[in-house]
Amino acid sequence: MKGFIFFGLIAGPFYLPQNTGQDSLRTKEIASITFLKRLPVTKEIINVEKDLGSKNIGQDLPILLKNQMSVISTSDAGNGVGYTGFRIRGVGGTAINVMLNGVPYNDSESQGTFFVNVGDLTSSASQIVIQRGVGTSSNGVSAFGASVNVLTKSPEEKFYIKSDDSYGSFNTYKYSAEVGSGKFWKDRLSVMGRYTKIHSDGYIERAFSDLDSYHLSALFEAYKTKIRLLAFGGKEKTYQAWNAIDKQMWENHPKFNNSGAIYDENWENIVDFYDNETDNYRQNHYQLLWEQNLKNHWKLETTFHYTKGKGYYENYKQDAKFSKYNLPILMIDNQQIKRTDFIRKKWLDNDFYGGVSTLYGTYENLDLNFGLVGNQYKGKHFGNVSGVYFPEIFEHEYYRNNGTKSEFSGFAKAIIKINKLELYGDMQLRNINYDTEIIQQGDNEGVELIKNWLFFNPKMGLNYKINSGKLFLSYAHAHREPNRDDLFANPEIQPEKLHDFEAGLEKSIGSVSFTTNLYYMNYKNQLVLNGQINDIGEFIRLNSGKSYRMGIEVGALAKLSDQWNISGNFTLSKNENKEFKNETATGFESLGNTPISFSPEVMGNVLLNYSPNSKLNLGLQNQYVGSQFLDNTNNENLKLNDYFLTDFTAQYRLNLKRTQVDFKVLVNNILNKKYVINGFVYDKNPFYFSQAGTNYLFGLTVKFH
Repeated sequence: MKGFIFFGLIAGPFYLPQNTGQDSLRTKEIASITFLKRLPVTKEIINVEKDLGSKNIGQDLPILLKNQMSVISTSDAGNGVGYTGFRIRGVGGTAINVMLNGVPYNDSESQGTFFVNVGDLTSSASQIVIQRGVGTSSNGVSAFGASVNVLTKSPEEKFYIKSDDSYGSFNTYKYSAEVGSGKFWKDRLSVMGRYTKIHSDGYIERAFSDLDSYHLSALFEAYKTKIRLLAFGGKEKTYQAWNAIDKQMWENHPKFNNSGAIYDENWENIVDFYDNETDNYRQNHYQLLWEQNLKNHWKLETTFHYTKGKGYYENYKQDAKFSKYNLPILMIDNQQIKRTDFIRKKWLDNDFYGGVSTLYGTYENLDLNFGLVGNQYKGKHFGNVSGVYFPEIFEHEYYRNNGTKSEFSGFAKAIIKINKLELYGDMQLRNINYDTEIIQQGDNEGVELIKNWLFFNPKMGLNYKINSGKLFLSYAHAHREPNRDDLFANPEIQPEKLHDFEAGLEKSIGSVSFTTNLYYMNYKNQLVLNGQINDIGEFIRLNSGKSYRMGIEVGALAKLSDQWNISGNFTLSKNENKEFKNETATGFESLGNTPISFSPEVMGNVLLNYSPNSKLNLGLQNQYVGSQFLDNTNNENLKLNDYFLTDFTAQYRLNLKRTQVDFKVLVNNILNKKYVINGFVYDKNPFYFSQAGTNYLFGLTVKFH
């Protein structure tokens, strides 16, 4: 086994080829992808149907991406359904710029990415573009670890009806129906629609997920015009699983979940669990994408967007003070009642809207790209409580605060070709205004502040073409504003600054292709996770002063024969805070150079694929992740052990008359490894998010065309 692992670690990201045989699945390259391919940045362009199709049978998008270069995926419920996320180069989701068709998806205030709100997003996607490091200027907040752009698919050219269903461990199931009209009205118009229902009981106790999602798309195509109208989104209800468990509980009862626990009078024993300790949220996205070919090799892409989100999370609050919720003391039978049990709901009602416009032009050996972005976010935060034993206390609002965040930014890019050399320049200017106000004070929620940031982010680089490949070198300077929680914890917290240096090689030799990338990311005031979480499971961050991430990323793909392919990737890195100062009860103590939290020094993936014929594909995906710390204090007791996982996929395609049937099997963690991928620190002790042992999903896809 060790020899096999070592052999595989010399390889890079591999995607299973599948012959779809359908006109509708042809990838139509858009201008942004064409331009991106020429840039001297580290990137992966994933074809969703070919590269992720065999695994897309119920789990969330972050889990499906776990074998990509430098990616670690997390799951609160332990089985990849519900609240999931990822880190790239050790950088968490709040520092990864996620976009849907170039529209920012990160929540403007928290900067988080909550894929649970758009269940089965993978089924709506055609391509996923991952840029590691700062990358090129894009829309939304600056990337400090990576940017991920999910490009949704267009309606197909021919009529079809598709059913996509699966069932597996922990009562996990997915029902999905999709229909496409094909082209009509003189081949100018086509529409499609999808609805998906996903449920899972979760590996963790009571950590169920109920996810409903939809995707509607209409495409109009004329001579030089393409207009796409999209409506997509979802509704989720998940039982909370963000509390984690201590080390002893993980060793003896790893599935235990204390969310919703109700204790006896002495707070010693759990007597029951509240059955609606849940997170509830609905999110709807509306996008109008307009592509217009202009004269003299110019093209304009403009997107107007609006996102509506509203929801709450609910908790049972036992023996809480009336005063905590801005309630007067009750008098019953001449007796003062100061404490009781409450049902608490914390709400978020938000709107996000704006426009994104990008102009592409070509003139002889010069390629130009100009972009303008204008977005505004309005978030209403409020909470209410109901009395468990006192019906007269019902939906009492005890706090309310609002936040408004506006951004206007622009960028200009150019590529100049001089023989084998391509020079690249990129300038971005971002102006951000953030204004919050407290309408009603309560529960230490909200703060009054007005913030303005103006960031100039220059980038430059070069490509040098060689036989069957290229060498590239790039530099990028980036800034990033703190998020809402950062500012509430410390209104004087500083924005992050980053100098990112990248150098790489892309090369193909016969049936072998590989990439190598060196990076050095030098930070000032990097906001790093301190290992602690707040009351809704979000990680708390602090400025670490000076810090850096440096490493090498290597990937390769080798076609061994007509039936066998092997690929893989590995990352070796060093991630350190310089002269880290740890906050204690008496002040700050200097710990010298310490490892940055959640940043393993070694990550690697090995993927082996066997296709004996055009109908059958078998695959093994192996992942190794080195040890990592839960905080920045270099405390060995707060370290997560390394782990090695193996997953198995199988897909068999049966082509009948006008019908295509796919049988799919996914077995995760076939070696039944007990491991921890995520956690936090509480009272100087580690707390773990347990992950499932061996688990499976069976899928059946039927498509009539």
